[in-house]
Amino acid sequence: MGFPKGQKRDFNALQRRRLKAATLFDKGLAPAEVTRQLGVSCQSASRWHKAWKKGGKSALKKTPKAGRPPRLKPAEVTALKHALKAGPGEHGFATELWTTERVAQVIQNRFGVQYHPDHVGRLLGQIGWSCQRPTTRALQRDQKAIQRWKQVTWPRLKKKP
Repeated sequence: MGFPKGQKRDFNALQRRRLKAATLFDKGLAPAEVTRQLGVSCQSASRWHKAWKKGGKSALKKTPKAGRPPRLKPAEVTALKHALKAGPGEHGFATELWTTERVAQVIQNRFGVQYHPDHVGRLLGQIGWSCQRPTTRALQRDQKAIQRWKQVTWPRLKKKP
């Protein structure tokens, strides 16, 4: 079940709707009337009414986000963005190429938080960074050897002409 893929839930709007229901319950309206006025299902209105009777309006407020809290605070994530924009050279790396291992090392050094490189990839995705390929070719590239492999070795290895 759940929410359609690609759509985000507006949790604040959902809370506003529940609090409207609480106001209507305060006025003495039945769950069936709340269903009609707010355009929600009978089950939702009934569930809200039950919660409202137990705990009042505060019982219909949104719950805190589930799961483990993030180890990096929002300010630290912003600082990480700036640190990454400075480039790998600023952090003592020999080449100008970010890898998840290097980013994990920067996070460890700057914030004292240890992340697995796989999780660093997800973290980079959250801040808008994506996997990129280098724009230039390797300096060690031997174009003659590549051409020879394509013309001699590959046809020999290939099963069908």
